Amino acid sequence: MSKLCELDEKKVCDNCGKCKYCDLDPEKVCDNCCKCLDGTDYRAIKIIGVITDEEKAKKYK
Repeated sequence: MSKLCELDEKKVCDNCGKCKYCDLDPEKVCDNCCKCLDGTDYRAIKIIGVITDEEKAKKYK
């Protein structure tokens, strides 16, 4: 099975190397300095609600 692209989940990895570059300085190859994480160990999102009603969900699409 082919590996998916880390930057675009809709396509297969073509080994372009774009995923290896720094988020803060696109000219630099990532060296895992973690400056892009702002002092945290990970990034996360906060879910504030779940819409289960189809009609209500349509207005957020």
